[in-house]
Amino acid sequence: MAITSAFTSHYTNPYREARAPRNAVQYPRNVHPYDLDASFLEDSRIRSVLCRIGRIVLRNALQVPDIEVVAVNDPFIDLDYMVYMFKYDSVHGRFKGTVEVKDGKLYIEGKPITVFGERDPAAIPWGSVGADYVVESTGVFTTIDKASAHLKGGAKKVVISAPSADAPMFVVGVNLDAYDPSYKVISNASCTTNCLAPLAKVIHDKFGIVEALMSTIHATTATQKTVDGPSNKDWRGGRGVNNNIIPSSTGAAKAVGKVIPSLNGKLTGLAFRVPTSDVSVVDLVARIEKEATYDEIKAAIKEAAASGPLKGIIEYTEDAVVSTDFVGHSASSIFDAKAGIQLNKNFVKLVAWYDNEWGYSRRVCDLLVFAAAQDKKAGL
Repeated sequence: MAITSAFTSHYTNPYREARAPRNAVQYPRNVHPYDLDASFLEDSRIRSVLCRIGRIVLRNALQVPDIEVVAVNDPFIDLDYMVYMFKYDSVHGRFKGTVEVKDGKLYIEGKPITVFGERDPAAIPWGSVGADYVVESTGVFTTIDKASAHLKGGAKKVVISAPSADAPMFVVGVNLDAYDPSYKVISNASCTTNCLAPLAKVIHDKFGIVEALMSTIHATTATQKTVDGPSNKDWRGGRGVNNNIIPSSTGAAKAVGKVIPSLNGKLTGLAFRVPTSDVSVVDLVARIEKEATYDEIKAAIKEAAASGPLKGIIEYTEDAVVSTDFVGHSASSIFDAKAGIQLNKNFVKLVAWYDNEWGYSRRVCDLLVFAAAQDKKAGL
């Protein structure tokens, strides 16, 4: 498995791009690229990373028997700091296993991980360590053309851990049946789409969605500012995260139309960034075709959570929960039965929680394992 990820720290001058080799792919200002490699057991190799999402994907990957980490690329930090960043996490806690440096390699749980230091993704020699699958998580190379740079280093497939304008997008439990082994670059969509799409699928399949609006009350992310600062494209996005609720745009709802084509044009939404470190919540307001009581809607979601392709992807709770109750939760969408309301039998508000870091990262691992298995069946 390969994951390329990014940090927005470590630059003393935020207005000057770091130097890169001539003709190399240029990272934007304030972006810190990382790359991590992992391998899919039974001859399939997958690469993984050490950025915010990359580190969480790696922690998840260590819990997945079919994934083995084999290499990491980071042109900016040394191995000792890499160990520190992986070992300690302010949200998910200290890594309980062993992490150390030995003989110029990163060792996690006693297993060696090769470390590369290339700044140009095309120059990272993934093939030399047998990394067939690259997870691109910088948030920079999100198109087929840009993400394909990893293929030049020997990778056979790229998984983008973000929405993509042109790469096929997949949400585990929703549209994996559309996967084609011939795809060279695919997208795992966004954390919010991974929460919304399973919920929307259940409602649409059972009752039919005429139209819907979504709001996500979203935890702070690394792209935001700790204090007010310049943000030419999004003025509100330049305001400090610690004492503001910040309205923002999101393409998560529209992206549902890409993974569930029958909902294309029926969903849109927005986001509110709030000063919490992790866990977000989707508020879906939908007009449905088939009349249904709220109890009938709850029953449909509970049934989907109990069995079938959405088991483990969508979960159901009637507890009086709050956001921190879901830190480290591996489901994509946890339906909060007590938080929803209904105006009439055709108009309903539904609420679902998601750990936008941990749950999403687990889906990245799931997609990697699924893709590798399908590719193997196809003889690739």
